[in-house]
Amino acid sequence: MAKLTQLIDNEVFRAYATYTTIVLLKMMLMSLITAYFRITRKAFANAEDTASFGKGENAKKYLRTDPDVERVRRGHLNDLENIVPFLGIGLLYALSGPELYTALLHFRIFTGARIAHTFAYLIPLPQPGRGLSWAVGYAVTISMAYKVLKTALYL
Repeated sequence: MAKLTQLIDNEVFRAYATYTTIVLLKMMLMSLITAYFRITRKAFANAEDTASFGKGENAKKYLRTDPDVERVRRGHLNDLENIVPFLGIGLLYALSGPELYTALLHFRIFTGARIAHTFAYLIPLPQPGRGLSWAVGYAVTISMAYKVLKTALYL
């Protein structure tokens, strides 16, 4: 069994840890951006969140949806749908013994695609920008999954 110090000495694992940290921080930033949009648009989902705007009927008008808030939330949901699989598959990939150059290429392209996807969602940029950035990141995850299966199952 590999010791933790062996993993940290592994350059591919360090690359995985680096780019995983970047995409997780980006995903956490989406929560802050959602909160910012909720506060600036005064659009809240829970009654207790409106307490600073008054009570009763006055506060109820802030229990609403806002297109900008919903757009950020959809971007955050898309992160969850794509970054979580990357975490698991990327870890298995990093442990499958890929070349450092190939692993860095996978991790960097995925990270760049997710950052581009966020900008495309938040600005918003015209399609196909958002769709292409999603597809590139998705293809990277599929590529890593194929490598894991090929290595583990001799496909």
